[in-house]
Amino acid sequence: MRNIPKKRKKRGKEREKEEVRKYYYCPKDIETELVIMPKNKGKGGKNRKRGKNEADDEKRELVFKEDGQEYAQVLRMLGNGRCEAMCIDGTKRLCHIRGKMHKKVWIAAGDIILVGLRDYQDDKADVILKYMPDEARLLKAYGELPENTRLNEGIAGGIDDEETEGGVDDYVEFEDEDIDKI
Repeated sequence: MRNIPKKRKKRGKEREKEEVRKYYYCPKDIETELVIMPKNKGKGGKNRKRGKNEADDEKRELVFKEDGQEYAQVLRMLGNGRCEAMCIDGTKRLCHIRGKMHKKVWIAAGDIILVGLRDYQDDKADVILKYMPDEARLLKAYGELPENTRLNEGIAGGIDDEETEGGVDDYVEFEDEDIDKI
């Protein structure tokens, strides 16, 4: 039988050499020497940072407005973290979405939001919280939102809409006779 040597444990510099995996050469004009890059010990990329949105399913406590805050309905998204919203007090304001919500909480037209009013600018506000549809229904049931607020609409328009009160309808109704003529 042949004698097979036993594998011995690697120590010190031998182990260090094994851990270093990537070798890069510098450009020739600087110096031709070997640059050793350390092993990547990161936990993952941007998809890991996004998370799994497990917190969406959990019930959270309903937040009511305080002094310096107001409920609003988003009229349209403007881009660059801003939106135009109609507040319950009847003022149309330019709202800025705070950094904690940016790219994590998606806001669309028609959503009910809680905005923080600014002392020095009456026509601007900051979005503090977006209410989920069931939370918005609860706010309406508690009387926090007016009865004429439309919740389940893609476009906002239920808050103090003067156009619909003037008798102008957005749709045209045809009779059967009119359809036959077309």
